[in-house]
Amino acid sequence: MMNDGPNWFHPKRYGMGSGLPSAWQGWVVLLAFLLIVTGTAFMFAEEQPIIFFAIILPVTAIFMLIAAKTTPGGWKWRWGKDDK
Repeated sequence: MMNDGPNWFHPKRYGMGSGLPSAWQGWVVLLAFLLIVTGTAFMFAEEQPIIFFAIILPVTAIFMLIAAKTTPGGWKWRWGKDDK
């Protein structure tokens, strides 16, 4: 799966997924995700866990989709620095 779009996240060296952000847009997306998760946890986690999960699950799915679409080479299994 080739990615010709923006490169906001580094690909992981080992395993599947994205590493740390490589562009300011990736850092903004990561910070927004962390703020939403933290704010939702403080507001809903103890007293209303259903609302907590109803917010966290789609936000996490959207974050993962953005990270996958903006990682060079997409998400695939990698075995080290020789695997591109």
